[in-house]
Parts: sequence; C-alpha cells; structure tokens
Amino acid sequence: MTCESALIIIDFQNAVVRDCVDVPAIIERLNLLTGRAREHQVPVIWVQDDDEGHSKGSDAWRLDKRLDVREDDIFSDKRYGDAFAETSLQRTLESLGATTLVIAGAQSAACIRCTWHSALLRGFNTVLVTDAHTTEDMNYGEYELSAKQIIDFTNLYAQYGSEWPANRGTALPTDSIDFAKPLL
Repeated sequence: MTCESALIIIDFQNAVVRDCVDVPAIIERLNLLTGRAREHQVPVIWVQDDDEGHSKGSDAWRLDKRLDVREDDIFSDKRYGDAFAETSLQRTLESLGATTLVIAGAQSAACIRCTWHSALLRGFNTVLVTDAHTTEDMNYGEYELSAKQIIDFTNLYAQYGSEWPANRGTALPTDSIDFAKPLL
C-alpha cells in the first residue's frame, strides 16, 4: 500500500490517559479520525509505550477499549517519548510511502510534542490534531500548569514552530482533517 498520509495515535493507553482531561470527547474524535482514515485507505498506526509503569501485555498497557482499534491497523511499541527513537516507525512509514503524518493521542507535553517535532526533523510533514490530544495537570517544581495550558501551548508550538526548508507542520482541529485531499 502506498499513501500520502498516515494517522498516528500515540499512547492512548489505560495507564497513560487515566488522569487526563476530556478523554471521552477525545475518544469520539479519535474514532471519527480513524473512520475517515480507513475510508480513504490511510493507515492507522497505534503507538504504545512500554515501560515499568505499564509493561507490554498488562491492562495498564492496553489501549482504551472505547477506541475503534482494528486487527489490520499497524501497531508500534516504544520506550521513549519520541515514537521514532529506537523503533521501526520511520521504516514503516517509508514503506507505506507516507509523507504527511496526522498526530493525536497522549500526553501533550511529552510524547505528542516530542514525536511531532521528531517527525519534522525526519522530513515528514506533520499535522497535530488540536482537539484530539490530551494530558493532565502537571507540577514541575515551582511551576504548576493546567492540562488546558499544556494543550494550548502544544497547539501553539505546532502551529508556529513549523517552518522547515523541505517540509511543513501545522495544527488543525478534527473537523478540518480531510484525508481525501492534501492536508498541507
């Protein structure tokens, strides 16, 4: 299969989204996105983090059961915030012919932002789905950030930190994702 786009949903696992905001609404949007992707033969890739807090095969590691996950989707395990680090994700995307990645999932300040940026550095066009990623309130020592602040900053980062010589990135809401035409 050769495609221009691929939908990548990162870490929407039981342990990862347990304390995240707006999870039911985001699941609805993720299911809408997966349906649109499949309708246009765009691959759906589920990335799952495998670490000591949610080791592979455990209930904590499993994807949220409300997601529309199919056996013929593509699955990629990772151990770092960057879904490309020491994984086969780049080779998989290259074998599919994907040049534009649509990224959603959890958590906004870490794996989402890290993977989005890494994809740009690796030459992919990237689209962050602004209303289909989530996180939880976080405390960084003297800094306390609400989930909303983190999500808003991540969206801003994707929208305005995306000028690269050979590829582009942006941030779009679910309603603007149309796999029938070029996204960038």
